[in-house]
Amino acid sequence: MDRTVLPPPDPSFRGEIAMSFEDSTPDFPEPLAAPEGAPNVLLIMGDDIGFGHMSAFGGPARTPVFDRLAAQGLSYTNFHTTPVCAASRAALLTGRNSHAVGMGCVPEASAGFPGYNSSIPRSAATVFEILRQNGYGTAWIGKTHLTPMHEITPAGPFDRWPVGMGAEYFYGFFGPGVSQWNPPLWENTTPKEAPKTPEEGYHLEADMADKTIEWIRREKSIHPGAPWFAYYAPNGHKPPVGVPKEWIDKYRGEFDDGYDKLRDRILARQKELGIVPPETQLSVWPEALPSWDELSDLDKKVGARWMEVFCGAVEHTDYQVGRLIDAVSEMGELENTLIVYLAGDNGPTPEGGLHGIMNKLSYYNGLTESLEDLAARMDEFGGPTSHGCYPAAWAYATSTPYAYGKMVTSGGGCSTAAVVSWPAGITDQGGMRRQFHHLIDVVPTILESVGVPEPTRVNGIDQQAMDGVSMAYTFDDAAAADRRTTQYFELTGSRAIYHDGWWAGTRHGLDGVTATTKEIVPFDQDRWELYDLRNDFGLANDLAATHPEKLAEMQAFFDREARANNVYPMVNNSFELLTAQRPRLIDGDEATYLPGTIRLPEDAVVDIKNRSFAVIAKIDNPNGDAEGMLATLGGETGGFAFFVRDGKPTFQYNWVSLEEYTITSTEPLPAGESTIRFDFAYDGGGMGKGGTGTLSINGRPVAEGRIEKTVPIYFSTDDTFDVGEDWGTALSSAYEPPFRFTGTLKDITITAG
Repeated sequence: MDRTVLPPPDPSFRGEIAMSFEDSTPDFPEPLAAPEGAPNVLLIMGDDIGFGHMSAFGGPARTPVFDRLAAQGLSYTNFHTTPVCAASRAALLTGRNSHAVGMGCVPEASAGFPGYNSSIPRSAATVFEILRQNGYGTAWIGKTHLTPMHEITPAGPFDRWPVGMGAEYFYGFFGPGVSQWNPPLWENTTPKEAPKTPEEGYHLEADMADKTIEWIRREKSIHPGAPWFAYYAPNGHKPPVGVPKEWIDKYRGEFDDGYDKLRDRILARQKELGIVPPETQLSVWPEALPSWDELSDLDKKVGARWMEVFCGAVEHTDYQVGRLIDAVSEMGELENTLIVYLAGDNGPTPEGGLHGIMNKLSYYNGLTESLEDLAARMDEFGGPTSHGCYPAAWAYATSTPYAYGKMVTSGGGCSTAAVVSWPAGITDQGGMRRQFHHLIDVVPTILESVGVPEPTRVNGIDQQAMDGVSMAYTFDDAAAADRRTTQYFELTGSRAIYHDGWWAGTRHGLDGVTATTKEIVPFDQDRWELYDLRNDFGLANDLAATHPEKLAEMQAFFDREARANNVYPMVNNSFELLTAQRPRLIDGDEATYLPGTIRLPEDAVVDIKNRSFAVIAKIDNPNGDAEGMLATLGGETGGFAFFVRDGKPTFQYNWVSLEEYTITSTEPLPAGESTIRFDFAYDGGGMGKGGTGTLSINGRPVAEGRIEKTVPIYFSTDDTFDVGEDWGTALSSAYEPPFRFTGTLKDITITAG
C-alpha cells in the first residue's frame, strides 16, 4: 500500500459477481489500517515553562511524572522551540517551520503576508490528519491557538479547527491563555460551559485530564485493535496562572532567598544530573532586571509568593499528566505507547514585568500595575480572581543556565526540557541525548516510530516538504552525529540562527521585560551576539567582537533561511502586529447581531477601541419587569456590558480590572417595545483616551457619564462577545452570568467610527 498519497485510491472489488447472490463472493472495502504493531502516541506540550524548571532538569518545581518518564526513557537536553506559543504549536503539529505555514506570530497578531496570516495551508497536513488516514484514532485536548480569529465562531468555518485538521475529537479552547476556573470551552464545534463552578471544585486541567482518559478508554473499548494518538495541551501554568491553593502551599517559603540564589542552585543541580556540561556558566543577566538584593522587602515578598504559585501550577499540571499515564498503564497499553513530553512551547514569560501582575491584559495593553496594589491582593494569587503571573526576573531564573525567555530568540526563549519514553522501542532507560533538535522534528519522529512515510499528497493537495528530521536515530545511539545542523528563530525582529554548533542572534532592542523595543533601529543596524555552543552551552561568552567573519557567515545563513521560510517582512515589536488590520466577520464599522450570538472572539466583531461608538438594543418588555444582559464583550479582565438591572438600562466599562465606570438610566425601562442606545463620544488624541457616554431610551437621553480611560488594544484573550446572555466571566459584581435577558431581545447593533 502506498501511504504517501492520502487517502489512497479506492480499492478494486476482489470478490466474484455471478448472476445470483448465492453464487457470488462478497468483498468489502477495508479502510487503511495502521502498520502492524504501531504504537499509541501521547504528545504533551506545556506552556511558558523554562528550560530549568522541571526537577529532572534541575528545576525547583517537583515534577515526578516528567522525572519518571525521563528515568524510563530519554532526556533531550538540546531541544528547541520558537519564541512564542502559536508558532511553536504550528511547528510541532505540522513538522514545518512556523513562518512557512503562516504562523510567524499568534492569531491575535496576524497580518496579510504569507508568513503571518495565521492560516495553516492545506499543503501542510498536520500529524492528526496523517495518522487519522493511517488508521489511528485522534484527539486534541486543551489549547489550540492555531485558528484565525475571525473563524472562531459557532458557525465556523471549521477547516482550521482541530476537527478540520484531523482531530476526530476536540475538547479545549482557542485563546493563548484562559482562566482555569471559568474557561471558554468547546467540545468539537459546540460551545460548552464548565460542568461545575470553582466553588464546587472545578479546575480546567483536571477536567481536561478526565476528558482525555474517557476518550482513550472509549477508543480502546470500541476499536481495541487500532492505535490512538492523543495531544494533551495544558496551560494552567501560563498567564492567567491558576491552581488550587493546596498546591501553592507546598512551596511556601522555598524562594525567600531570591532568584539569584535560585539560579545558582539550578545550575549546580543541572551539572550534577548531567543536563549541562560541567564547565557551563550562567548567561549574562538582563540589564533591565535588578538583582535580588536591590529589591525592596515588599517586592521580594510579592515575587516569592508568585513563584510559589507558579511552581504549584507546574506540579499540578504534571500530576494531571500522571493521571493520563496511569490510565494508559491500567489498560495495559503503556509498553507500546510513545510518549513525548515537552515542558513548554517556548521559554518562561516576561509578562509579569518587574513586580508581577494580576491581569495579563495589562501587559497586552502596555500598562503597568502598582506593587502596592499587587501586595494588597497576595491571597488571591493563582485563584479564581487572579489573571496574572510572576515577575520576569523569577521567570528568567527558570531559564537557567540561560537568561531571557519567551518572545526573545535567545537560548532562554527557545529552549525547553524534553523527554521521550517508549518502553517497547527505547532500551536506554534514563539516557541523555545531546543532539540539537527542534519542534519541527517531532512529527517526523512520530511517523518513523509508527512506520508510515511523510505523505506527498493529502486530500488532493500536494504537500510542502517537512522541515524536520526524525530523532529516532538517537534512540539507540547516544553518540550519533547531529542530523539537524541549521535552524533559524524569529519573532518581531528578534532573531537568531543556529548552525553547526554556533549560535548568533539579536534581540532587536527588546529588553526582555517590555513588549516594545528600547530603541528602534533599522534591522541592518542591530547589534548581534555570537556564541560557540560547543564550548559555551549557557551562552555566556559573546564572541561577536573577536570573530566578525563567523558572525557575518551566520547572518548570511539567517537571511537565507528567512527568505526560504517567509520570515520577511519583519516588524519592530508586537504592538505593530496587534494593531494591524486583519480580517473580521463583517466589512465596515456596523453590524447587527441576533440573540444566540455567543462566543465570538474580540477580533471577530466591530472594533470599538480608540474611537466613538454606539451599542443599540431593540427589545420588548412585555410585562414591564424584564432584566438581563443585552450584549457584553470581554469580562473581568476588561470590556463592556450593556444590561438591564432593577428595571433600568445600564452600561458598564471595565478598564483592565483597575477601574470601573457605570452609567445607569435615571428612569426605568417602559413596558412594551423600546430602543435602548448607548453612545460613546471619544475624546481623541491618541490610544486609550477617555470620552463621554450617553444612555437613551427611544431617542430620549436618560443618563450621561464619563469614561476616563479606555482599553487601547485588547479587552481579553478568553472572554468573548455574547448577545442576550454572558457566556464568560462577569464584568463586575453587578450581575452573575449567564444573566439571560428575560424580555425579548430583537437585535443588537454596534456601530463605530
